[in-house]
Amino acid sequence: MEEICQNSLPFAPWMHPATRRLPGIQPLDMGEWLVRDEAFAVQMALRDRLLEERREDVFRALPEAMAAAEELLGLVLSRLDDGYQRLDSAVTRPDGVTVDLAGDHPLLVAARLVQEDLCLLDQNGGEGEHILTAAALCFPASWTLAEKIGHPMTRIHVPVEEYTDNMAVRVQRLFDALHVDRPLWRANALLYHDPSLYQPRREGDRRAAPKGRADYLRSERQSLLRLPETRAVVFSIHTWVLPWAKLSEDQRAGLDIHPVETAGQGA
Repeated sequence: MEEICQNSLPFAPWMHPATRRLPGIQPLDMGEWLVRDEAFAVQMALRDRLLEERREDVFRALPEAMAAAEELLGLVLSRLDDGYQRLDSAVTRPDGVTVDLAGDHPLLVAARLVQEDLCLLDQNGGEGEHILTAAALCFPASWTLAEKIGHPMTRIHVPVEEYTDNMAVRVQRLFDALHVDRPLWRANALLYHDPSLYQPRREGDRRAAPKGRADYLRSERQSLLRLPETRAVVFSIHTWVLPWAKLSEDQRAGLDIHPVETAGQGA
């Protein structure tokens, strides 16, 4: 169990009526798409280590995702702030690590530059559900990339009970209507006993019932945007993990009124 935590949670979705209802989608200001917080250096060090030691577990890409991955890398490079230094074909991150821009798959290069996990989804021939075509997923919250890659949204959300047929239709409409100039975001919240960022779970594994109040809250800000050239959809995930005591008094009180899902010790 490795504890990598932030000091505060800037947005608590359970505190706002618009975001505590599923799916809780809100407009995204692209200036706020990529977040660099106080856990940047330690989260990025863990990501680099996972990509080196568990590459097959945290990275998958279908051949048809290459063009979208290249376009996404270009977008990420255009959005880096002044904490980064670019020289020729490399970028030095704010934590001092230099990333070779031509040294690996473009999706992995992009993922080594920002705190967000990055996923790409596309339609097969422009029809039907969107399919997960590539992902750099180092901080999964109870799902396993190998079980999801190449599958459509409905299959990806097995065994999420809340993802009903009605929800699937609503989500696909949202994807179909996603405009290049109108990105979106949502946030979730889960209570965990284990603060580890890398927490895969296979679909057949049941969550253990928690005992008592969980020790940590985990929240993801999930963003959706459409790439203008390939028309692929980028699904990015920024993860906060906080010990219970680090939540504000109002946030803790809000959880008593609006409880969120609790994950077990191995979740």
